[in-house]
Amino acid sequence: MSDVVERVDRLEEAVHEFVLNVGIEFNKLYNSQMRTEAELRVFKDEMKDFKNEMKDFKNEMRDFKNEMRDFKDESQKASRDMNRQWGDLANKMGTLVEDLVAPSLPRIMRDVLGQEVADLSVRRKRRLADGRTWEFDAIAVTEGEQVGLNSTKSTLRSADVDHFVKEVAAFREFFPEYARYPVVGILASLAIEESVLNYAERQGLVVLGVGDALMEIKNRPGFTLKFW
Repeated sequence: MSDVVERVDRLEEAVHEFVLNVGIEFNKLYNSQMRTEAELRVFKDEMKDFKNEMKDFKNEMRDFKNEMRDFKDESQKASRDMNRQWGDLANKMGTLVEDLVAPSLPRIMRDVLGQEVADLSVRRKRRLADGRTWEFDAIAVTEGEQVGLNSTKSTLRSADVDHFVKEVAAFREFFPEYARYPVVGILASLAIEESVLNYAERQGLVVLGVGDALMEIKNRPGFTLKFW
C-alpha cells in the first residue's frame, strides 16, 4: 500500500512540474507573440509612412520631370529661334551655305548614309572646255564614295526642285571624276511649304530646314531616298 501512495505522490509531483513548465512556456510564447504583434504594428506604421514618403517622392519626381520637359521645350525653341535669326542674317549676307548648311552636312550624311564625309567643298565652281561654267553650293564626298550634292535657297519653291533635278545631271557632266559615285540630292532652305516638301520627297530628295542643331532633316517617316 505504501508503494502505491509513493507512486501517486511522485505522479502528482510530475504532473505539477509538467503543468508548471507548460505554464512557463505558454507565458514565454504569449509574451513572444505580443512582442511580435507589437513589432508588426510598428512595422505596418513604418511601411505606411514609407508609402506616404514614396508617394510624395513620386509627386516631386513628376513635378521635376514636367519642369525639365518645359525647360527642354523652352531650350529647343530658343535654339530654333536663334538658328532662324542666324539664318536670316546669313541670308542677308549671302553666307547661308557657309554658315548653316556646310557645317551641318557631315552630320546629315551620317544620319542619311551612315558614312563620314571625307571631302567637303563650298561654292564649288567649274568651267568646261566649251566655256560653260556651273557653281554648286556644296559637295560632300563620303569615305564610302558617295556624294551629297546640295542646293540652298532662302525660300524653296517647286521650280527649285525641278531645277535641282537638272543640276544633279549637270554635276555628272562637270565632275566626271565622280561619274561612278551614287549621288544624294540635298535641298536646304529657311522656308519650306508642305506642298513643296511633298514634291521634293516624291523626287527622292533630302530636304533640310532650320532646327535645333543648325539645319535638320525635314523629310517625314516613310520617305524613300533616291540615289542618282
